[in-house]
Amino acid sequence: MAGTTWPVGVNTWVWTSPLTDSSLAEIAPRVAGWGFDVLELPVERVGDWDPDRAARVLADNGLTASVSLVMGEGRELVAADAGTVRATQDYLRAVVDAAHTVGARVIGGPAYASVGRTWRTTPQERADACDQLAENLAPVVEHAISAGVVVGLEPLNRYETSLINTVDQALDVVGRLPAEGIGLMLDVYHMNIEERDLPAAVVRAGERIAAVQVSGNDRGAPGGGGIDWRALLTALERAGYAGPLVIESFTADNATIATAASIWRPLAVTQDALAIEGLAELRGLMPLPQV
Repeated sequence: MAGTTWPVGVNTWVWTSPLTDSSLAEIAPRVAGWGFDVLELPVERVGDWDPDRAARVLADNGLTASVSLVMGEGRELVAADAGTVRATQDYLRAVVDAAHTVGARVIGGPAYASVGRTWRTTPQERADACDQLAENLAPVVEHAISAGVVVGLEPLNRYETSLINTVDQALDVVGRLPAEGIGLMLDVYHMNIEERDLPAAVVRAGERIAAVQVSGNDRGAPGGGGIDWRALLTALERAGYAGPLVIESFTADNATIATAASIWRPLAVTQDALAIEGLAELRGLMPLPQV
């Protein structure tokens, strides 16, 4: 696979939250004009944007889609009452349906607990929580398989969850479920905090990698900083990953999302510059040199 290149995408959170039909219509042509291949669409609330309309906008601009699920307050698949679990499963199935409509192959995110929810567990309590997670994900995964979509389970850093922080913890859960319906979403920002050896963790994830999100170690544009990007891409090549690299960062202009993502200062001169510079950095690393 020497000389591998990957499609490059960007999440609309770089500019706005929540995504709406009007903001998508404004963002899509700009992103396409800069040379992105993929636009990632978050589903904060079902109905914020219309999947049929989004599919047309993306097609008109020569873009493909990825979709991110959002585990806001009250969305829980573990250590929660039965009604909350059912409502969360319903939400995740609706995200699968939206992804199917826009032609996205993967929905990705921390599909286990609301972001920011942390609690201490004994080893047995953690094992029980992972058992419960696999059980409660199973009907969502079944629905995803029927729609031709894969759920990407995303490990988050220790400050945003206490349940799934590492590739190995995520593999323990997804390994119990059908590979055609669930894998891992790897987010380099979180991995850079939690993995002792980031490239080695990528290789361990291997064929279960469903999606990859990238940003700098400060959550700004990928490139430079404390991450060895060449080593990361080499590891993705070894793992056989051929999907997009999606830049995920956040606007500081929206108080809710800025607080949730701890964006306390601008991460670039402008949000457009963050996307454009990140795209240039990633393109500049590809194709990987022949070995």
